[in-house]
Amino acid sequence: MFETHYGLTGRPFQLTPDPRFYFESATHRKAMSYLGYGLAQGEGFIIITGEIGAGKSTLVAHLMQTVDKARLTAAQIVTTQLKGDDLLHMVASSFGVATAGLDKTGTLAAIEHFLHTEARAGRRCLLVVDESQNLPMPALEELRMLSNFQLGSHPLLQIFLLGQPEFRAMVHGAPGLEQLRQRIIATHHLGAMEQHELQPYVEHRMTLVGWTGRPAFADDVWARLFAETGGIPRKVNMLINRVLLMAAVDDRDVVDAALVEAVLADLAMDQMSDEDWQNEAMLASAARHAEYAAPVAPAPEAAVPASPAAVPEVSRSDFNHFVREVRAFATEQQEARSLLVQELASALDRVAELESRPVPTADVEPLVKRIEALEKLQAEQQQALHRVLALLVG
Repeated sequence: MFETHYGLTGRPFQLTPDPRFYFESATHRKAMSYLGYGLAQGEGFIIITGEIGAGKSTLVAHLMQTVDKARLTAAQIVTTQLKGDDLLHMVASSFGVATAGLDKTGTLAAIEHFLHTEARAGRRCLLVVDESQNLPMPALEELRMLSNFQLGSHPLLQIFLLGQPEFRAMVHGAPGLEQLRQRIIATHHLGAMEQHELQPYVEHRMTLVGWTGRPAFADDVWARLFAETGGIPRKVNMLINRVLLMAAVDDRDVVDAALVEAVLADLAMDQMSDEDWQNEAMLASAARHAEYAAPVAPAPEAAVPASPAAVPEVSRSDFNHFVREVRAFATEQQEARSLLVQELASALDRVAELESRPVPTADVEPLVKRIEALEKLQAEQQQALHRVLALLVG
């Protein structure tokens, strides 16, 4: 692994949330402000949404490290498609409340008793619900009911709801959630990092595992990373992991945009289907044949390749579109050539049949001319196919 190669003490870009690697980007700083405000209020719901991999779980894990555990009892659950009763049992279990054999009424009573006990001991209770977009409406209603528990005029439970963007739309648009909406005291959408934040983000995580500057990162890396990941932390982690692995394999001391491109090319190949692999192998083999075989006819179109500096830069999407078009054209040329070969073979068989019969020479001459025309067309198709395949490989 690259950690050993570069003398690192740990994995700086692991995909599982780790509050130790929390990085305060602008959007994370704003989210922390909302969470801090919500904790100070001590009641209601706080909703944090964000794209997959935006860092919601890491954000809350970092928050949990900053609170006074002697005054706050926190529990976290990750939801799936739970029914209301199942959710209640999961909430109880996350707080360490035994509910085995209890029905819904008994479970609610056990949770309420636990919350009262914590309140009398001077501790507030916080429930963090991750992946909230998976909760059905009855489960959300059960959470609202839990938020109603009070000791005198003091609420006993505060709830943070973390979810993907569609959860925010669901909460604000569902007509049956009006009572829950009235209990929301803060909401924030966790966006992606800005491009200028990528370098400090990567270097921050590397430094935490003993990075001393090897490997170094070239200035052109950050724009390429941002273009590919959009600034989503988990996507950045996934890509930079592969980049550092390839850098270690190649024993590189500098990571640059060219290395990132090489990794992206490898990732694209990893995602190819078996059929794609077979097509690639066939095209590569045909291209090698085109390169070394003698040309059937002069090819005036072939010119000295331009120098690399003369080739304009294109986006990855434009390049992929170009490759698809060239492959499609190559396939058409292959099919056309196959048809020509079949027609030529049929014509040759017909000539052989006619030559074995006592027929006038005039009957054979049109076929001979047709064969000559087919041979010429086949040569042109072969030449065009060779040029296309060579272009694709280039």
